[in-house]
Amino acid sequence: MAATKPRILFFAYSEVGYTCLDLLLSRGDNVVALITHEDNPSEKIWFKTPAVAAREHGVPVFTPESVNTPEWREKIAALQPDLILSVYYRHMIGTKILALPRLGAWNMHGSLLPRYRGRAPINWAVLHGEPRIGMTLHRMVKSADAGDIVDQEGVEIGSRDTAEQAFRKVMPCARVVLARQIDALLAGAARETPQDETQATYFTGRKPEDGRIAWTQTSAQIFNLIRAVTDPYPGAFTDVGPARLMVWWAESDSPATAGRRGAPGEILSVTPLVVATADGALELTRTEWRGAPPPVLHVGRIL
Repeated sequence: MAATKPRILFFAYSEVGYTCLDLLLSRGDNVVALITHEDNPSEKIWFKTPAVAAREHGVPVFTPESVNTPEWREKIAALQPDLILSVYYRHMIGTKILALPRLGAWNMHGSLLPRYRGRAPINWAVLHGEPRIGMTLHRMVKSADAGDIVDQEGVEIGSRDTAEQAFRKVMPCARVVLARQIDALLAGAARETPQDETQATYFTGRKPEDGRIAWTQTSAQIFNLIRAVTDPYPGAFTDVGPARLMVWWAESDSPATAGRRGAPGEILSVTPLVVATADGALELTRTEWRGAPPPVLHVGRIL
């Protein structure tokens, strides 16, 4: 009689979760359940979610608000997981659950750890102008993204890539890493390397308000903010009285900005719309007014 395959409990969301679950199901691994999130009606869902793949293969799907209640700890224990795998699951999983599987609990994180621990690592990396991002498979511990590393895969991103473009480039890295390591995980033979805490950085989740433009920053800093939060994310913006100007794209190196200087936030041109920054100017090439009727813009006005 063939040996029973290890029981995998999969915590996941986002398209990274989808592609990793698809890998496990295509291999015929024994995924006993998916724990995921309900789609947020206020969030633009521009990605595939793992619930689609799970339901297509008859894998039970659960969407608890928190798994760290006595009720859900009992339900998870009853599933008798041999291994827990988390991929872009948005909530912390308590240590009592992490201690359940005999083969350990592992997470796929969207950065080259130990840098960019925490939430929204790709957006933060783009905002900081990083030239390289990646995916890291690591052991789950009490602290977020702090466990020993099993494997990583990185990819170069361009200085004009949006966060979505960077996400599309790095997403295949997760499947590559999981494909490389899943057999070792299921055999209890994964090799681990402690993280270098001296290199660790941590960032919290991002809110729409974090897209507010500070014109006292440099053109490069503002441009990186714009590309880090542009569509399908909530976007960068500046308020002009009661109206809000969404800035979906801008250019720092265009004929309209050449040699232009002014006080940060000063409108240097209306057509095209050019605004002064700390060290130059940005041409706002794709914008949208929201809220109150658009104000009358004129050269010299401060945003």
